[in-house]
Amino acid sequence: MMNEIQQVAVLGLGTMGHGIAQTMAVAGCQVQVYDESTNCRETLIERMRGNLLQMAAAQVVEETQIAAAMDRVTVCESETAAVTGAELVTEAIAEDLPIKQSLFQRVESLVAPSTILASNTSSFPITQIATRMQHPDRAVVTHWFNPPHIIPVVEVVPGEKTSLTTTQKIYAFLERIGKLPVHVQQEIPGFLVNRVQTAMAREIWDLLDRGVASAEQIDRAIRGSMGLRLAAIGPLAVADFAGWDVTAQVYQNLIPHQRNDSELPEAIQSLVDQKHYGAKSGQGVYEYPPESVEQQIAARDNLYLRLLRTLESDEPGSVPSDQ
Repeated sequence: MMNEIQQVAVLGLGTMGHGIAQTMAVAGCQVQVYDESTNCRETLIERMRGNLLQMAAAQVVEETQIAAAMDRVTVCESETAAVTGAELVTEAIAEDLPIKQSLFQRVESLVAPSTILASNTSSFPITQIATRMQHPDRAVVTHWFNPPHIIPVVEVVPGEKTSLTTTQKIYAFLERIGKLPVHVQQEIPGFLVNRVQTAMAREIWDLLDRGVASAEQIDRAIRGSMGLRLAAIGPLAVADFAGWDVTAQVYQNLIPHQRNDSELPEAIQSLVDQKHYGAKSGQGVYEYPPESVEQQIAARDNLYLRLLRTLESDEPGSVPSDQ
């Protein structure tokens, strides 16, 4: 039986990193963290405590766990201090390939030969990220989803040189800390979930551009139909219950009429050009006034937590194997 990972490091404490560190701390790990931003370091504990109080109110964690979890987190003043002694290092830094490559090369020389180096990248294959490493067999993608302290799934994506031991060990670790790891067996762009999300987004933006329905009506339609079914049992099981004879016919009837190009929808480009990035900028498809954005994020997280309590399952996925 492989030794359990207990001492971990998280590099990058922004949108994703603080939630990843929090999850590991709640699960009992000793967590050393670092971010080059002084503000991110100084606000980390406050942000984590706010998350945990909200989770306690939703009865997802015990309020008595909060102080103990906070005591397990050490905010370090350097990258070297953060990774010292770590059995697992997870990076959640900028989505920039050269920066990630440099970090993996640099950190490899600071940790033990057995330490796993994981990337929270949402787009780059670990084979590319680990290209400057001496021992890429210990590098792997662990792709968490926002907010990472709430969304259960973490994609585990090994690269061309990732060892089976690394894959199995990180999979077991994620299960132990309460996540739902998904083993993506082929290193393809976007991994699994983002490919499905992008395919759906292309059709949604086409419907919006053509005026088939308003943004509010589209969100209402998806939330109250496929969103509910997908959250409950998943897309393939939905089709099993619908019947593949019906599913096949609907697919053949509709697929010729659906958008199938590879161009970025003009409406998305327009939002980006206007710097309307969504909640972070105060404007996206919807408006997020500065005085209410934190409340809107909290309301979102409360909905996620309520769904999580309703739909949580302890059914494990298949453990990665060499077969």
